[in-house]
Amino acid sequence: MEFYEQNPLQEGRVLVSRLRNLGTVQAPASLLPSVLERVGQRDAYARVDTPIGAVFVAYNGVGISAVMRMASATEFEQAFQARFGRPIRPVAALPAALAGLVCQHMRGRAQPSSRIDLRGLSAFEGAVLRKVLEIPHGEVRPYAWVAQEIGHPKAVRAVGAVLGRNPVPLVIPCHRVWRSDGRLGGYLFGRDLKRAVLTAEGVDVDALEHLAKAGNRYYGSATTRIYCFPTCLHARRIAERHRVPLRSTREAATMGYRPCTICRPARAA
Repeated sequence: MEFYEQNPLQEGRVLVSRLRNLGTVQAPASLLPSVLERVGQRDAYARVDTPIGAVFVAYNGVGISAVMRMASATEFEQAFQARFGRPIRPVAALPAALAGLVCQHMRGRAQPSSRIDLRGLSAFEGAVLRKVLEIPHGEVRPYAWVAQEIGHPKAVRAVGAVLGRNPVPLVIPCHRVWRSDGRLGGYLFGRDLKRAVLTAEGVDVDALEHLAKAGNRYYGSATTRIYCFPTCLHARRIAERHRVPLRSTREAATMGYRPCTICRPARAA
């Protein structure tokens, strides 16, 4: 390439002249959609099989932008455009790297920093969804825990509302958030599918609901004097003879139990 020592205005004129000399040269038809997707102004999508059946997954250069369970591609395109206001096009399959990332999320092996497009959300909404990403595979936390963890302890209902509009369910695992009384709670794909996804992750939903009906929300260890959420990895390691059901954080403190520093049950009080 040739370089000239001249002022910026002259350089601009030279560039314009050279562009004009290109005449009728045209870029490939596929170039514009590809560029728009890379800068996050347009999305592509593909059908993906999951534990709850087929879903449509959209993505762009920013990251995974939507996961929806629709009857057809046409319905998905209409729903996507109504919510996000961006054009979208179908592709035969997700890019290999992205497909691997989605698979990792489904298996609970992805890092919370994984690429997800959360543009257009408020700071509160983003905080809720990023916190939910931290809940380990096969574990559940109450709405109150999420609210407390992000510094808004009184915003329990607001947390539920945000999760009801989660743009990327299954990737951001809102199915791992339960009611604060220990019951299953709602899910944007329906309670039956919430139960199915959690069961696929190894959660004994019936046992948790039975525990909740008895008024118990935590398990304490009679040996370590530490208490946890029932699905916490450490709680599952407690031998049955040493497992102590606890009704509240207050009861736990009165009995001399300390909260687990991993699942942080006191944050749900």
